Amino acid sequence: MNPELTHWTGPLGLPRFDLIRDEDFAPAFDACLKLAEDAVEAIAANPEPPSFANTVAALETAEEPLNRLCAVFFTLTGVDSNPAREALQRQIAPRLAAHGSKTSMDPRLFDRVEAIFQDRDDLDPQARRLTELTLRGLRRSGAGLTGEARARMAQIRERLAVLSTDFAQNVLTDERDFVLPIADGRLAGLPDWLLRSMRAAARERGQAGQVVTLNRSLIVPFLEYAEDRALRETAWRAWTARGDGSGAGGAKTDNRPLVAEILALRHERATLLGYADFASYKLEPEMAGKAENVEALLHQVWSPAKARVGADAERFAQMLHDDGINGALEPWDWRFYAERRRKAEHDLDEAEVKPYLTLEAMIGAVFDTASRLFGLEFREFDAPLWSPEVRAWEITRGGKQMAVFLGDYFARPSKRSGAWCSSLQQQHHIGAGQRAIVTNVCNFTPPEEQGAPAYLSWDDAHTLFHEFGHALHHILSDVAWPSISGTSVARDFVELPSQLYEHWLEQPEVLDRHARHVGTGEPLPAGLRDRILAARNADQGFATTEYLQSALVDLAFHTGAPPADPMARQAEVLAQLGAPAAIPMRHATPHFAHVFSGDGYSSGYYSYMWSEVMDADAFDAFLEQGSAFDPATAARLEEWILSKGDSRPADELWLKFRERKPGVHALLKGRGLLADAS
Repeated sequence: MNPELTHWTGPLGLPRFDLIRDEDFAPAFDACLKLAEDAVEAIAANPEPPSFANTVAALETAEEPLNRLCAVFFTLTGVDSNPAREALQRQIAPRLAAHGSKTSMDPRLFDRVEAIFQDRDDLDPQARRLTELTLRGLRRSGAGLTGEARARMAQIRERLAVLSTDFAQNVLTDERDFVLPIADGRLAGLPDWLLRSMRAAARERGQAGQVVTLNRSLIVPFLEYAEDRALRETAWRAWTARGDGSGAGGAKTDNRPLVAEILALRHERATLLGYADFASYKLEPEMAGKAENVEALLHQVWSPAKARVGADAERFAQMLHDDGINGALEPWDWRFYAERRRKAEHDLDEAEVKPYLTLEAMIGAVFDTASRLFGLEFREFDAPLWSPEVRAWEITRGGKQMAVFLGDYFARPSKRSGAWCSSLQQQHHIGAGQRAIVTNVCNFTPPEEQGAPAYLSWDDAHTLFHEFGHALHHILSDVAWPSISGTSVARDFVELPSQLYEHWLEQPEVLDRHARHVGTGEPLPAGLRDRILAARNADQGFATTEYLQSALVDLAFHTGAPPADPMARQAEVLAQLGAPAAIPMRHATPHFAHVFSGDGYSSGYYSYMWSEVMDADAFDAFLEQGSAFDPATAARLEEWILSKGDSRPADELWLKFRERKPGVHALLKGRGLLADAS
């Protein structure tokens, strides 16, 4: 086995990706799975009476080689996929699920942890919390099942692992294989900065001229600026066809039958454990608790958002007709006319803004904000990573290492879409302890030429801040055990740090310091800055409505009996909502990766808004003290939110920080929807 897969020897403890070959992974998985099975068996079969040290604590390190191998492999499948890695991922997914089932459903482990839980009063608070969570995890995994139910649960988990892998790879195939060449005579309305990005995308794929791909940082501005309505329709249909059998991959990448099977298996899994449906199972450990609480929140926001888009739709339809186009306002029209209105009402041109929003300047803003709030220091260093584009920083505070941070910012055909934060290594205090190695992955459009500045949109800059908010949850983590470290928290709490951090991008003092013209070095003019901030909610009705549709469809899929035809159920939910025809779901079911390429956000896509209720209120805590950088509030945020992981229940941590429950008022105010609320 290649030792670099489990014993990392790169700078500051990073893996040496330059020493890892695809053919190394299969034998490594064989070896590490055997090591993990043996270690877990030794714990389960230990003849000594169960104790926290020989059972719960031992489980925290039992699978360390396998965990490190998985961290490397699944990082690569997300950021740099290839046929060999995809094939191995399909092979290894059911094996990992089978191992997980065998471990988490072992009745001997369940009995040992339950015995420790009965005597938990003698444990320190974090050990007691870890024991409670371990027992809950074993119970929810089916450790209490017997006979046929037990065997069936294991089959379900293995099959779900296969289906979710296939789902994700199908979406990636459709995204990777679609390229829309745009002839020189059909470029009307496209700004120079977008044309440069389109030409760079063409060169990357060995083509001449300019192309549109399904990279969000490319296709969204194309839909905003392209005057050629037919091309907008073609691009929009390809973007929304991912995974539905009509995309670039054809019937081979049709995810609809996979979705139906996933939903059926999730429902069966929940009922085997005694729950009414999957939503009841999934929401039990979350802050929301049950589906009714989720629906209550989402519908509070749906009404004012729908009122806003109703007024916007009328205006955009009139603009469409004024252009001499008969017929209804279509989904491929909305962004185009919204951008035209934004420019007219706020005198805001993206070409005027982009020279101030270079990637380098915004990275500086992200790091400087973290330094001012939490005293962090950043030192970039060289390391052999998976792509020359990936950058590495050591993060310290007062001379002490806090974490290693990796940034992979540019879109590539081999990278899955979207943006995410993940960790190669979790913080903990076991033995000598270890600090986090955390990664932010984005899909920004690369510069036209190597060494040239990369320009971000306002949304891209928000994404950069959002993902680093997740990273801070890892960087500032200060707990004893890896299972409760960093972002290992309730799903509807995990977005609080990330969405809260976005607020600092919009602070004038941050923009004035960092948004400087790439050519002249001059700061962002105050007038332009004010126009940017005034326009941030210009199309908030659209953004809120498309998100809520996805969240409500996700919840409906998992509440009650599973739908035999998910697409029909999706249509039914949208009809009941009275969803605007020109605003589809943000993530249509066949490419809803949050929900179907794993179950992290299944019955949980609502969590972004649940967390937003808190993040809006949390930022108000700073403003109430007169400064977005109030040191006492920042210290409380670190103490009670960012450093605690899941060492205490999320609602307790929130109340420690804010000393009151959050309300929806701040969210509606932040989205500019307060006037539309009844």
